[in-house]
Amino acid sequence: MLVIGSGWPHAARAGADESVLELQRDWEIIKYRTSAEERVSRFESLAARAHRTTDQFPGHCAALFWEAVIVSSWAEAKDDLGSLDLAKRAKLLYENALKIDATALGGGAYTGLAALHYKLPGWPLSFGDQGKARELLQRALAINPQGVDPNYYYGELLVETQRPQEAVVYLERALQAPARPGREIGDAGRRDEARALLDKIKAR
Repeated sequence: MLVIGSGWPHAARAGADESVLELQRDWEIIKYRTSAEERVSRFESLAARAHRTTDQFPGHCAALFWEAVIVSSWAEAKDDLGSLDLAKRAKLLYENALKIDATALGGGAYTGLAALHYKLPGWPLSFGDQGKARELLQRALAINPQGVDPNYYYGELLVETQRPQEAVVYLERALQAPARPGREIGDAGRRDEARALLDKIKAR
């Protein structure tokens, strides 16, 4: 069984990285360019592919991260009782990615895990915890202070916790975040979400 590490053959590592890039690209298309009616089935198919990738390349932090992103997006699109089981699965994937490299992808696993914590209900229904979400996002921002994702999600959390004026600075920072090579669709989609949230704040 292959395990990602410094001794990995170059060809194997390149194959893992390319598989992850394909998952990322397909997630962005489903998330931002696919109708809501199609998203559940397409995320389900993509999650199966992502799982095959993490099986093929165990220990690859980015593969674990993207499987977590895809599974959590599938849960959000599904939006029923079965979503809670998917959210638990995503949580474990994010936690496993953090064990490998907490700083990878700009602390993205902290950001994704935080989003699960503030979007889900708390005990006894699920593991949602807004205080934990804030702590995780602060860790992500310490790693990637100008990043579009941690700033957007921290802004969204502040709105969710009735602190909209504090959210403005983070949402504006998300709009000004440096472009990520190869992430044009994701960057544009996230900025649209930040603008929409800012418009809601201003309309209050």
